[in-house]
Amino acid sequence: MSILSEQRARTVSATPSRSLRYLPASAFLLDLTIISACTVIAVLGRKEFGFFDNPADVSAAVAVAGPFIAAGWLLVLLLFGAYDKSVFGDGTDEFKRVTNSTLIAAALVGVGCYILKAELSRGFFVLVFGLALPLLLLGRGLLRRTLHSARRRGALRHRVLIAGSPSHVDEIAGVLQRESWLGYQVVGCLTPAHDVTEETRLGVPVLGNSDEATSVVLDSGADVVFFAGGALSSANQMRKVVWDLEHHDVQVVVAPSVTDISSERVRVRPVGGLPLIHIDPPAWSDASRWGKRTFDMVGSGGLILAFTPLFLIAALRIWVFDRGPIFFRQTRIGKDGQPFGCFKFRTMVVNAEAMVAKLQEELGQSALLFKMKDDPRITKPGRWLRRFSVDELPQLFNVFRGDMSLIGPRPQVAREVELYDNAMSRRLHVRPGMTGLWQVSGRNDLSPEEAIRLDLYYVDNWSMVQDLSILARTFGAVFSSRGAY
Repeated sequence: MSILSEQRARTVSATPSRSLRYLPASAFLLDLTIISACTVIAVLGRKEFGFFDNPADVSAAVAVAGPFIAAGWLLVLLLFGAYDKSVFGDGTDEFKRVTNSTLIAAALVGVGCYILKAELSRGFFVLVFGLALPLLLLGRGLLRRTLHSARRRGALRHRVLIAGSPSHVDEIAGVLQRESWLGYQVVGCLTPAHDVTEETRLGVPVLGNSDEATSVVLDSGADVVFFAGGALSSANQMRKVVWDLEHHDVQVVVAPSVTDISSERVRVRPVGGLPLIHIDPPAWSDASRWGKRTFDMVGSGGLILAFTPLFLIAALRIWVFDRGPIFFRQTRIGKDGQPFGCFKFRTMVVNAEAMVAKLQEELGQSALLFKMKDDPRITKPGRWLRRFSVDELPQLFNVFRGDMSLIGPRPQVAREVELYDNAMSRRLHVRPGMTGLWQVSGRNDLSPEEAIRLDLYYVDNWSMVQDLSILARTFGAVFSSRGAY
């Protein structure tokens, strides 16, 4: 029995989580608490904390204006969709709405005080909005992390029905299964009338035909239905299904046959009533521009200075162990297929390279992304260096020289690059990095296929915001040592 079939057997009698309806209310109460707390802190800050040269008691004025400010602030958040159910769980839309609403609320308070000639302390104004915006974003971030954690444990999930051809159903089901934090529990699928299969290749049970969508959705207790390729024969049929489902609180989602595309590259433009999905070109060319290069030079230079004592400790431990070379320099393939010398602290025995072919033969692995969890070539100090990724630190000099970047796909040796197919060769469009998306997503615990998928996603959807996010997540991945060997 497949994973999806086992999941369905355990949960087929379950109903969609009723707790989902309380998400907007939870966010509202969280925002109200933060705004109220920031108001109190701003009053105390204006009077007690010494933030200003002339302390003043503004509690009397705030007692009158405060409730109106808070109510108006929350109203702006509501009007700008900060509590729409669609924004919770993923994407940046939630944070954009909170930010824009807060800035607009601040502008309205400022303009209102000017027009009404209200004597509201400017110090209080700066403190309350300056404190509240980052705290509101932090609160939403913590709420999202809590939601993701609950969904990974099987709670707060939507029951999903997928309509489409078996291949399209499996494509979507595979993504929803992989990204469990999205909270979609696949309970079955609908296939075209001519299809007679009882179960897809991934094990998704076929509950009926696509033209029976309304009745099957209601019988299965699903609250979300995905329409994929091959689901319905015409736009009129799709419109009829949407009309039928609109009375039953069922969300309809149209899933195009496109995966691993970031939201920043997708735009939907209705033309003559026809929603057209525009996909911007891949962003790998942007990853080579001067902004990223400047970031790499400044970042690597600062890290080299900061880690100098650690360099000395690591070098001493390696030399004392076997009196062998401290550094290991290996030719790797960089941007556009150009070879370069990649520096690392030596973590293996001196003749490690000569042992690779024999180990591959014993394990039955190919050269592509070859890794061993208990590699006999690793020395005692090498295990410590690898556990905390200290062995990679000399690559900061490669970054400073321009051979590598702080963030990007890991550089590979020539024999691995020779095994690339057309898709994998896209990794060579950007400079290789010291850390990357697959390193912060599990490192060597991931399968080679998943590591490749994440590398290609990074290349096609590069952004500086994503680089900063990966860099921040790298510290957690290093200190947890998850997947490091």
